[in-house]
Amino acid sequence: MGGYIETNDILQITTEQGFPENILNLEKHQKSPITIKDVKDKVFEFKDKSNARIFQQAPTRNFLVHNIDGKWLYLGKILIIEQTIRWDGKQSFTSGKYKIIVIYNPEYQKQITLNETDKGKSYFL
Repeated sequence: MGGYIETNDILQITTEQGFPENILNLEKHQKSPITIKDVKDKVFEFKDKSNARIFQQAPTRNFLVHNIDGKWLYLGKILIIEQTIRWDGKQSFTSGKYKIIVIYNPEYQKQITLNETDKGKSYFL
């Protein structure tokens, strides 16, 4: 008997799962870039990521990706500072807390999104 646990170095979440869209809004970021000072010392939460997942633990970075209607938008780098896996009787879910340690400038954000996403998943295509 065995189990399934996925390992990730990308926290790819929707706004509903905890992406801080109110702070890291793409339109605002493109007009007036958000800096790390804007999120310094803030702890963000994510919830209900499907399946049991293990993210790289601090001090190792993970990438933060906003899932917008199935399209991926890379934002920066984070440290996972806490995570929990729960079972609801049918499937597992992963939740946790993270700190943002790098926010990409808009030009780099577009380039990394275009270059690192699988075909058809880039927000910019």
